[in-house]
Amino acid sequence: MSEKALKRKKIDFNSVSSVLYPVLFGILIFVLWECGVLNTVLKTDTNILPAPTRIAGIMSENSSKISENLSATMTVIIWGLIAGSFLGYMAAVFATRFPNFGKGALTVLSVFNAIPIVALAPVFNNWTKDVSSEASVRSTVAKILVVTVVCAASMSINAYRGLTELKPFSLDLMKSYAADNMTVFKKLRFHNSIPYIFTALKVSVPSSVITALVSEYFAEYRMGIGRQIRDNISIAQYSAGWAYIAVACLIGILMYIILIIFEGIFTKRHRK
Repeated sequence: MSEKALKRKKIDFNSVSSVLYPVLFGILIFVLWECGVLNTVLKTDTNILPAPTRIAGIMSENSSKISENLSATMTVIIWGLIAGSFLGYMAAVFATRFPNFGKGALTVLSVFNAIPIVALAPVFNNWTKDVSSEASVRSTVAKILVVTVVCAASMSINAYRGLTELKPFSLDLMKSYAADNMTVFKKLRFHNSIPYIFTALKVSVPSSVITALVSEYFAEYRMGIGRQIRDNISIAQYSAGWAYIAVACLIGILMYIILIIFEGIFTKRHRK
């Protein structure tokens, strides 16, 4: 067997093992959890740590209520992720075009990202209290703004790197053609930033889910997966709380899988 074939075989084995081992570990944890071994090890009863089948049963019994809360949470996540990513990219474009002023904007966004969500959420709730007479609208706008701020920070920093870290000869070649700034952006900077955009989204997608759930803890309107987790745990309805926690985990996992699929499609076209 040639060295090239051995290397390809090794790569294929690494790819399979990177998926197989986590799956096997997850199955092992599931079995131990279902059999009650985890309850024994952690010294908890089945009320505090119910079995996965019990959690799945509650999800099935309360599917309509879970769907309503899921819709409210997904609205916040999707719109916040879109708005934050767009504003972050525009801030990176501005910083690239006007570096003396733009870098200050990136610094401000980074500072906002360092502020804890538990501090941002109540502030935005107060800022949006006059947006609408309906509590649901005010609450949704406040939560979207919190997610927007968090997502904008990671996108701006990564996109700025993609827009500025160019191969020197590429930029020199564009200048030799007397290309204007818009042409340089469309033909060079934008295409170079695509991998960095997906790098930012790999951070923003999980962050948007977590931010939406935490911001719902402080929201005025009592809807959303995060709010249901809080309310059920506070009244010792742990099984229902775990059901909503499972839904929150599924949201993050599915959104990340969708992102990876889109990354594979776009980066393949980008290489071509």
